[in-house]
Amino acid sequence: MNADAPILLFDSGVGGLTVYDALREVLPEAPVIYAADLAGLPYGSKTEAQIAARVAGLLGRMAERWQPRLACIACNTASTIALGMVRDVLEIPVVGTVPAIKPAAALTRTGTIGLVGTEATIRQKYVDDLEEQFAAGKRLLRVAAPGLVGAAEAKLRGQPFDPALIAEVHDRLARLAEGERIDTLVLACTHFPLLADELRAAFGAEVAQVDGAQGIARRIVHLLEGQDFAAPRPNRFVVTGPLSAATGLEGALAARGFGAAETF
Repeated sequence: MNADAPILLFDSGVGGLTVYDALREVLPEAPVIYAADLAGLPYGSKTEAQIAARVAGLLGRMAERWQPRLACIACNTASTIALGMVRDVLEIPVVGTVPAIKPAAALTRTGTIGLVGTEATIRQKYVDDLEEQFAAGKRLLRVAAPGLVGAAEAKLRGQPFDPALIAEVHDRLARLAEGERIDTLVLACTHFPLLADELRAAFGAEVAQVDGAQGIARRIVHLLEGQDFAAPRPNRFVVTGPLSAATGLEGALAARGFGAAETF
């Protein structure tokens, strides 16, 4: 394996930076190319066919150009829909991101778990299967929260967003049967941990927030065990569509060791 070969992190937007942050804690020396499909954002309102074709096509072209050692789909929506197709296309390990239902089920004390994700994620059979396998006998309450994707994108850019979006998600979950018993909240979109403070204010500090970033990072470390990495250099942040879509991210990228944004 070429020591310069990067890890490719792919997301519809900046949510996958939460996975990047977890990865840097355990694998700080690995070169990373982060690819944000800002031209395709948001994924949650697209059909399964649109998402599968777009994600597989983009990752195929990106892998051909950059020759990564591993690809990570740092997006719940893309993973629950397109992971199998991408694995068929690429000849490298591909790590997906799925709702953290298993750890949430182990953590809950009341047996009632809230799950917030995009419209596309929460309707997937993949999520039904995770619930059946890991949360049998517990209550999993799901709501779509597409507005939180835009809120997270805005927050990372230092832009204002409507706090009512957070309150509305809390209220919709609370109105569901036994919603008042929720003690664990699954953040089934990599964007949502960027709003952890706002969600904590709405749901209360006693409600645990669970996402998959740490588990994804551990899986990547396991798959790359024993591989060599070249000397550290600035990581690359690449966007689809016009470069202007990355405006406002300069501070967040610099803090994470990325160079200036580039276009794909």
